[in-house]
Amino acid sequence: MIGLLTAAASQPPPLDTGTAVPAPTATVTQVVVEQPVAGAEGLKNVVAARSESIGDVIDTLDSLAVKVGHTRVSVWDMVVIMLVLVIVLTVAWTASKLAHRLISRATRLDLTQRLLIEKMVGLCIWVIAILVGIDVLGIDLTALTVFSGAFGLAIGFGLQKTFGNLIAGIILLMDKSIKPGDVIAITDQGGKYTFGQIRRIGIRAVSLTTRDQKEYLIPNENLMINQVENWSYSSKNVRIQVPVGVAYSSDIAKAEELMLEAARAAKRVLKTPPPTVWLDSFGESSVNFVIHCWITDPEEGIGNVRSEVLKALWRLFHEHGIEIPFPQRDLTLRNSEALRALLKALREG
Repeated sequence: MIGLLTAAASQPPPLDTGTAVPAPTATVTQVVVEQPVAGAEGLKNVVAARSESIGDVIDTLDSLAVKVGHTRVSVWDMVVIMLVLVIVLTVAWTASKLAHRLISRATRLDLTQRLLIEKMVGLCIWVIAILVGIDVLGIDLTALTVFSGAFGLAIGFGLQKTFGNLIAGIILLMDKSIKPGDVIAITDQGGKYTFGQIRRIGIRAVSLTTRDQKEYLIPNENLMINQVENWSYSSKNVRIQVPVGVAYSSDIAKAEELMLEAARAAKRVLKTPPPTVWLDSFGESSVNFVIHCWITDPEEGIGNVRSEVLKALWRLFHEHGIEIPFPQRDLTLRNSEALRALLKALREG
């Protein structure tokens, strides 16, 4: 708002007659000036100075305006705002893609370091783009003082989880405990067990793909709070246990030999370290063993390895007469009057 001072016209001083003449007074007139969008106004002046015809078109668009408080917003202002937004977003998106390509070529950095640097650089690019857009449009940030307080309060309550997941994702990338390509198993608060491979670590969540191609989006905070089994944290070698039971009448030494042969026959089982067989317990109807074998590609699943070992073992057991037991129960009947009457009735019948 601009104050314009106008002095009232004073009459010629009268002749000195010895009487006091009052001094002329000044009146202040307050004029309200409408504030246009600074960026649009500056661009209009530049274009109008270069081309008169285009300047006339801009004047026509500028004449179609509405008033928002003391601010005047015209069609020309909206065109400039949209143009600046498109340019800023396009430049920021292009810069982010270019940074991604340059960082991906840094072979001296591992995947986790490249991903962390890429996210930090992308965040800086977008912050700079927003500040440049505000500066080009000539928006006075001091006018947003009251609004910033309410906005900060909204962030504190409404976006608390979002910012928590953002910080958790950055921490996970910095300490390298979770990285893309890792095979993890996580249990949520409801006790549900999820096993799969990490495909991507985003700003809000981690993308986990299971063997049946279901994709779970797990919030980054959950990986910080809940217990996580990382099967490929320090090494991708994973040991698999295959439980097997044989009958008490079987040759235990021969059964162990066949178990090792079945484990070695599986394609994905490693030769080093070699498979081993442990006698686990004496069960109710079987002698229980556990076959331990190692694989180096847990992302391909572990159930198919167990299935391959057990199929080969089934064939070997049948070829060598090793019995796979099933539960058996001995029934003992006590001698009583009712039992004798039942037996007599059965004989007579």
